[in-house]
Amino acid sequence: MTTLTETTVAGIDDQRIANEDSTTKFMVALDVDGTLVDHDGHMSAPVREAAQAVVAAGHDVLIATGRSLNATLPIIEQIGIDRGYAVCCNGGVTLRLDPDLADGYEIIHKATFDPAPALRALREKLPTAKYALEDEEGNFLSTERFQDSSFGVEAIGVDFQTLLEATAVRLVVFSTENTPEEFSATIREIGLAGVTYSVGWTAWLDIAAAGVTKASALERLRGQLGTEPHSTVAIGDGRNDIEMLGWAGRGVAMGQAPEEVIDAADEVTHSVFDDGAAHVLRSLL
Repeated sequence: MTTLTETTVAGIDDQRIANEDSTTKFMVALDVDGTLVDHDGHMSAPVREAAQAVVAAGHDVLIATGRSLNATLPIIEQIGIDRGYAVCCNGGVTLRLDPDLADGYEIIHKATFDPAPALRALREKLPTAKYALEDEEGNFLSTERFQDSSFGVEAIGVDFQTLLEATAVRLVVFSTENTPEEFSATIREIGLAGVTYSVGWTAWLDIAAAGVTKASALERLRGQLGTEPHSTVAIGDGRNDIEMLGWAGRGVAMGQAPEEVIDAADEVTHSVFDDGAAHVLRSLL
């Protein structure tokens, strides 16, 4: 793994460019929170301009995020991607973007699952946690009016039984009573089965259908695009990016990423606060 520092970025990027065929068309998968935007949701001008330049150069730039659809669309619009694909809900939803479509996009794949077994197991160990899920219609149902910007829509307050009876695309659990370490230990103790899950920076858990990750959705799209594995690039900072970074021919972790995310990457760029994604994106031009 290569660590990109201020003194080595240019040299490594120049060498990479020299080694690449100038006609290479890359498939570039970009995480959002902690990669394209900081933790206040702000995208810097250098990051936005670098992403726009890669799109303008004809590469396939795809947003690949844990955010739900309605929270992903503003990022797509901000960069100016009007054709191609995007992956939402950690791989649970895949979009095709086309300005000729009525909404500018269509959902081409959705992976649903029964959340009841996971919910029951989690509720037993985390009775004070907040729970929310995105159903197959794109609605967010939540206990205690649990709301988060990654939902993209206002959550509808429901009782726990209603969550048990729903069909989910994404299930979210947030605990204000536990430290992240305690929360992670509890999740490991529960041993969730039949789903794919990742623990966030805080006491936050994202759950998708079994086998569904950003990487699984991206691999399906890679086949459709006809991109060679070595021409795939991914940038991310979270534990939900680990599979994606391993999938990519060039997996790049953000500088502030946890150790296990860095270990999964081929390179480490600067942090989100130092426009790390922009450095990587410019290296593709």
